[in-house]
Amino acid sequence: MRTIAWAIVIALVIRTFAFEPFNIPSESMLPNLQVGDYLFVSKFSYGYSRYSFPGSPPLFGGRILEGEPERGDIAVFRLPSNPDVDYIKRIVGLPGDRIQVIGGVLHINGEPVKRERIEDYTRARGDGFTQAYPQYVETLPNGVSFRTLDMFQNGPWDNTQVYTVPPGHFFGMGDNRDNSEDSRSKVGYIPAENLVGRAEIIWFSTDGSAGWFEPWKWFSALRLERFFNLLH
Repeated sequence: MRTIAWAIVIALVIRTFAFEPFNIPSESMLPNLQVGDYLFVSKFSYGYSRYSFPGSPPLFGGRILEGEPERGDIAVFRLPSNPDVDYIKRIVGLPGDRIQVIGGVLHINGEPVKRERIEDYTRARGDGFTQAYPQYVETLPNGVSFRTLDMFQNGPWDNTQVYTVPPGHFFGMGDNRDNSEDSRSKVGYIPAENLVGRAEIIWFSTDGSAGWFEPWKWFSALRLERFFNLLH
């Protein structure tokens, strides 16, 4: 019993102060994160707030040992309108930035982000066929590059107002630009206090084709090529 108790304490300390596992439930971060990916998120990257602790006890306000996200970080945070829910998005706007999307192109402080068309992103559909979507490599002003999808021409979020990020807040967007609830819509600006941590690595991934009681399918469901992929 003593060994079990110590194991639980050590696990809670690691989960609270070092790394916490999360899984991806939606397609908002395609093509970089897929449904069924399991991540480790570093809790120490941005310091600690009440949301760093299991149950989010109101022990203190704000953050301690605070570190700010860098532009391009993939961050896990608590949804401002419902802090019981975790979200994951890419930080594209820092305090004071002006963010706008024009014709599907992200603009930061009035300048378009560099965007290069690459090969289509393809994925299997339920009917046995594949679907192809336009894919781009975007490069933010600090040099961070990543892939994005543009699923629909003239989508509802391809042209937006100018968002001015207030002090102490950040602006997050999904890499799947036409299929993401983010700071352009439901999420709004992300308070620094709501940040949980930075996504660092995919440690496990499954395509969901195997159930718990179908062990003969377990191995074929694994996406081994995604194991231990570092995130950026």
